[in-house]
Amino acid sequence: MTGAHQVAVVAGASGFVGGAVVRAFSQDGYDVRTIGRSGADATWDDGRTIRSLVDGAAVLVNLAGKSVNCRYTDANRDEILRSRVETTKTLREAVTDAATPPRVWLNASTATIYRYAMDRAQTEIGGELGEGFSVDVARNWEDEFFAGDLPETRRVALRMAIVVGDGPATRTLLRLARLGLGGTQYDGWWWAHRRYRGIGAHPTGIGRPSWHRSGGRQRFSWIHLDDVVGAVRFVRDRPEIAGPVNLAAPEASDNRTLMATLRRVVGQPIGLPAYRFMLEPAMAVLRTEPELVLKSRWVAPGMLLSAGYEFAHRDLGSALRTVAR
Repeated sequence: MTGAHQVAVVAGASGFVGGAVVRAFSQDGYDVRTIGRSGADATWDDGRTIRSLVDGAAVLVNLAGKSVNCRYTDANRDEILRSRVETTKTLREAVTDAATPPRVWLNASTATIYRYAMDRAQTEIGGELGEGFSVDVARNWEDEFFAGDLPETRRVALRMAIVVGDGPATRTLLRLARLGLGGTQYDGWWWAHRRYRGIGAHPTGIGRPSWHRSGGRQRFSWIHLDDVVGAVRFVRDRPEIAGPVNLAAPEASDNRTLMATLRRVVGQPIGLPAYRFMLEPAMAVLRTEPELVLKSRWVAPGMLLSAGYEFAHRDLGSALRTVAR
């Protein structure tokens, strides 16, 4: 669908995914306006300009939120939640007040909302939500997004899996593989801590991290950046699609296969395995969290497949090679 003479508003446009969405919408003929911390058409503290951008826009896309690739200190936990919920609330209020609200609002969410799963893929209809910090962030995010009555605006929550592309997550994995550190990552016991405890008005979970005998087979759901953009375009142009939509490739991998594929892609025959007792101190030094590689995320794109979306990248190896080349 052409966007000639139509306005698309993209919040969080400076990020890895946001930049790709802005380029795609511009190619589609939209007049793209942006909201962000700096260098945008409106900043988050400028409510009047945000309302003027949203009023009359054809499409609103919100990808704003602090990266979860950090240590879950109390300050970072609070900012991860606040940066998602408050920006979404600001946009929802702007849509509510608009004389001509956007026809469709696509809001980022995360596939991490589902439980730790090694038994079956989680879909939009039959999927089970999990517990703890990351899940509570996603739950509160979506609750804010779907709150209130917006009869003229179709709302879609994009439950995004790990994005493969020339971004920080994929570059880090490829660098580890090149250095000979791309072995299987094994879960296991570790001393109790409270970084993964629930958050928000109704926190969930037991307040301490769980661990699983995954044997390095924790599932790895992913999606190539090309398909993130393709799915956003697809959902934008199909008025029958609303509610949560999983953005993930149809064939999930697992950690053992992921790391072997990374080694093959970069031509590194050696990959030292990493057990949790090694990952915990290493991740502390890197200021990030073992949960990002140890949680079993198994998500299927039920809504996209049933609606007829055709994935450009279904094979993890070929998807990684588009970045490594």
